[in-house]
Amino acid sequence: MRMRISPSFGSAMASSFTVCRLHTIGRGSLAKCLQKVDTFLHRNIGTNVVAVQEEKNGFKSLYAVQAERQEQAEKSVLISCHSRTNEQKFLKYIANYGDIQKYFFYESYGMYAVVEFANQESVASLLEGTAIPSISHESLVPFKSRLLSMRNLDAVDLPNQSSGKKRQAQTSIPINELIQRLSKEESIDQQITSLTEAYQLTEENCRLRFLVCSLLKDIAAAFFPECTIMPFGSSVNGFGKLGCDLDMFLDLDGISGKNATMPKSGLFLEYQMKRANLERIVTQNILSVIGECVDQFGPGCVGVQKILNARCPLVRFVHQPSGFQCDLTANNRVAMKSTELLYLYGELDPRVRHLVFTVRCWARAHSITSSIPGAWISNFSLTVMVLFFLQRRSPPIIPTLDHLRDLAGPEDKCVIEDNDCTFVSDFSKIQLESNTETLEQLLCEFFEFYSSFSFRTLSINIRKGKEQNKPEVAPLHIQNPFETTLNVSKNVNASQLDRFVALCQESSWLIQQNKTAPSRGGTKAKGAITPWGVSTLLLPSQVAGIKSRKRRKFEPASERIKSLLESLKNINKELN
Repeated sequence: MRMRISPSFGSAMASSFTVCRLHTIGRGSLAKCLQKVDTFLHRNIGTNVVAVQEEKNGFKSLYAVQAERQEQAEKSVLISCHSRTNEQKFLKYIANYGDIQKYFFYESYGMYAVVEFANQESVASLLEGTAIPSISHESLVPFKSRLLSMRNLDAVDLPNQSSGKKRQAQTSIPINELIQRLSKEESIDQQITSLTEAYQLTEENCRLRFLVCSLLKDIAAAFFPECTIMPFGSSVNGFGKLGCDLDMFLDLDGISGKNATMPKSGLFLEYQMKRANLERIVTQNILSVIGECVDQFGPGCVGVQKILNARCPLVRFVHQPSGFQCDLTANNRVAMKSTELLYLYGELDPRVRHLVFTVRCWARAHSITSSIPGAWISNFSLTVMVLFFLQRRSPPIIPTLDHLRDLAGPEDKCVIEDNDCTFVSDFSKIQLESNTETLEQLLCEFFEFYSSFSFRTLSINIRKGKEQNKPEVAPLHIQNPFETTLNVSKNVNASQLDRFVALCQESSWLIQQNKTAPSRGGTKAKGAITPWGVSTLLLPSQVAGIKSRKRRKFEPASERIKSLLESLKNINKELN
């Protein structure tokens, strides 16, 4: 039996159920089958419905944080304020459409405002009152999004009023400014804390990242109405630096009907869908189409590249209104679990984030890491090295991944492409050992630890929390926490690793020689600031052109030390 139901065909965009085609086998009861449709339509959508509510012992799970951020993003709009207007007039106008929960201004190719309303109805009301620009000399793509422009018809009467808006920083402070800030602190622990505060993502920047994902979802939803797009990686794992890229994941697993249970007998409905030979081909096709739509129809999206033959296919582009470089993937669930794991480690002990931020900042200052692809150590590899070091403390500061897996319950079971990605999500089950080492001690010991680490023969493994013999020939081997056959640092060559070790040696000596803040009695009046502690680690290095790892120790009377001291004096003069 074949039946076509077409109630008022209308617009396919208005309803996902305007037209359907039913195939039934035999003479079963069609009425009973149709009675089940309501059940299917009211199923919980998404795989994290239970986890979203999770909040124990004062810690929010990553799912709970993401759900809260996504809800905020759906109630927000992004407004370009290129025309001059004052803040009071702007807010008074916007408030006509509903209660404003939060707003802030920032600068990226002009002035922008993020406005969050109390509910989505206010957003809908605002969009209804928004006009399509009338431009006679060029054609417009009629795609209406929540990226808007504010025009001020009375700009003549409001000269320079926009300068009163408080602008939220969207990029980190320059390294020279950071050095001066850290040099004013009273202890190394305070320096490390200050560095983290200066570099970590702000509340406003996090909101903006989720809003950009929400704006992109509006484009993808034309093809997949129940999809979600959410950030992963540094944007949400707690280790993100202001200005870092925005990695986004197109999630199609939450589409209703995927978990429908097939009955043993009777009628059963299925969607008719196109098929492909490989899941990778499906991912490439989806990203190709959405990438084309972003390029052709996405307001503010420029420089779109469809990198579909990479190990993990992606669409890369720049979102000019936010200033973010964006990478969109569609089948990267292992990376999502890695994000969740790093978030968990960062929540367990505040020293984890502080040390990661400091080491990452140090690495970038000396070009150990880079935003350009190459033989450099990646931020992820560097973070895993910090986690491994903290697992090797006595007593350990954080548990191994295997221990977190052993604590997991049935609800935590997760296998992705035959990779065991299971670990506990209930923070209350994790009992930490009592380690009272200060941030200063940990930073010094980090450099000492990797100054003498046997990279030639040993591999870093946070699953076990101990060194293991290298399974392959590579200068640096760091086991992927979940895809255990992969080396996340396979790109690193021998010269880069040699340079990393030499910088660890140099930094270990420098911080030992500059542990205490200099007296400011005589220099304070002159405004001079002497770098010390962590700030000396961010100054230009004397390490260059290292070809071997034979040199393990620094001799106090060497010419190298003399040049270091002279460099510190010269740079201090430049800063002042």
